[in-house]
Amino acid sequence: MTGNVIFIDDDADLLSAQIQALELDGFLVRGFSNGPDALKVITSAFDGVIVTDVRMPRMDGLTLFKRVQAIDAELPVILMTGHGDVPMAVQALKDGAYDFISKPFARDDLIQSVRRALQTRDLVMENRQLRQAHAALLDRENPAQNLLLGESPAMTYLKQVVVRVAEADVDALITGDTGVGKERVGRALHALSTRKNRPFVHVGCATLTEDSFQAELFGIEAGHRPGAARVIGRFERANKGTLFLDEVEGLSLSQQARLLRVLETREIWPVGSESPRSLDIRVVAATRTDLTQSVKDEQFRADLYYRLSGVSLRVPPLSERGDDIRLLFQHFLLGAATRLNRPPPKLTQATQAYLSRYDWPGNVRELEQFAELCALGLDSAHLPADSGALGLAEQVSQYEEAVLRETLSQYAGNVREVIAALKLPRKTFYDKITRYGIALDDYRG
Repeated sequence: MTGNVIFIDDDADLLSAQIQALELDGFLVRGFSNGPDALKVITSAFDGVIVTDVRMPRMDGLTLFKRVQAIDAELPVILMTGHGDVPMAVQALKDGAYDFISKPFARDDLIQSVRRALQTRDLVMENRQLRQAHAALLDRENPAQNLLLGESPAMTYLKQVVVRVAEADVDALITGDTGVGKERVGRALHALSTRKNRPFVHVGCATLTEDSFQAELFGIEAGHRPGAARVIGRFERANKGTLFLDEVEGLSLSQQARLLRVLETREIWPVGSESPRSLDIRVVAATRTDLTQSVKDEQFRADLYYRLSGVSLRVPPLSERGDDIRLLFQHFLLGAATRLNRPPPKLTQATQAYLSRYDWPGNVRELEQFAELCALGLDSAHLPADSGALGLAEQVSQYEEAVLRETLSQYAGNVREVIAALKLPRKTFYDKITRYGIALDDYRG
């Protein structure tokens, strides 16, 4: 294991010997004879561990520890103490020191303590990077856009379309496979529109029976049933706002006819009412099926389809979203860990390989569920037996592809600049682009 160590001791011989011992074990060590000089290089970005003697002139180890805590309370500090300083070191542990080693100590005791501290620091730094990536993903000036996370060309285009459609305040049809996030798109349309402060009402069309359809959507007048209060239907609840018709393909033909009438007139007739009620409403429908085929099969009314699909938005599956998978996973993992009051876990090689290689047929919904399993530490039970069994060649290929994609993004698909940055012959560059199936147009503005 390699890792960064700052070692502080005013005894020059001991300092030299321990630096040599740590370096022989593969650690990268910087030695200092006093605390003030060491503090000059210690920042919250330091990804290693600090080992310091307690008894030193100019600044003792406990004072140094408190200064380090002020810089970064999660930076591991290991104290080297004499026998008489043990009670003091125990109190320092209670105050947040990582460990103490009582002199004289065996070389292996120091090595093991440093290794454990580095593992802890590694997890802290990874969690910070996760939070930074999560913060970068979110648009704090426009929270509504956070419903549509992702930076792939497919999602960038969808977000642009959503903004334009939201401003137009027209009805819309959202299409896409199961789990792609059609309701998120519907909520984004609402949140970015002038109706954002009014209700967003969800209707699960597949659950509506012939008997419940009228009352559920249009309501029931008071007095229609003896002693019964008025029931406000979903359409009326969504007045001035947005009505989201989920799985609209689940409506029967007779239900479709009644829905069409409301969309054309913007009026509803509650059960038992003697007159209609006018509505100011936006209707957004979602479907996971090909409604044009349903129209041909006479399972969906053509007139309703054309009424709903004047503006149509397709939500891309994860298979078309490239690097969005990792970004979304980070977002979901941090959210799940926060909700469950657990630290985000360190990702294993098997989990990272699974993220890259799995097809995600359940799309965003399945990815979110997997992130929750990871947050609970239950992901290993759901991984294929060979999900982490990558040979060296496969690992190198994955890394090479990631570098190519990252550099293409950095230079907006400018081949000349990418080739120069990667110091690759032109033919080699194009051979690799072909091998990994990378579409250059996806990275060009």
